[in-house]
Amino acid sequence: MRDIFQRGDEKSHSFIVKEKDVAEFDVQKVHSVCATFTLAKEIEWCTRLFVLDMLEIGEEGIGTSLNIQHRAPALIGEEVTIVGKFERIEEKEILCSFVARVNQRVVATGETGQRILPKEKIAAIFEKIKNK
Repeated sequence: MRDIFQRGDEKSHSFIVKEKDVAEFDVQKVHSVCATFTLAKEIEWCTRLFVLDMLEIGEEGIGTSLNIQHRAPALIGEEVTIVGKFERIEEKEILCSFVARVNQRVVATGETGQRILPKEKIAAIFEKIKNK
């Protein structure tokens, strides 16, 4: 793992909320706004941008934590911009904070964690679980 970021370094990612991104379950549509689970996916991608720059050959990142405080809705057609902020590394775990906004409206805040491990170790963990 390359230790190349300082606390406060930022990465950003934007997406447009689509109809498929709303809170909908097997039995019903809940709201016609961006679902928290859609935000989770996009937030994970934003903070993974740090991981991608830090990986060395033979390594991969794996999610360890995701904490989202959903503060306000993002409507269909609106652009959500997520700014991830590098906080620190603890035992090969990259910890980031983030803010998701539509213009000046704060949609969500929170933290993510992603650990960098050798690909072989991740494969061995998955294989062990599969064989139980």
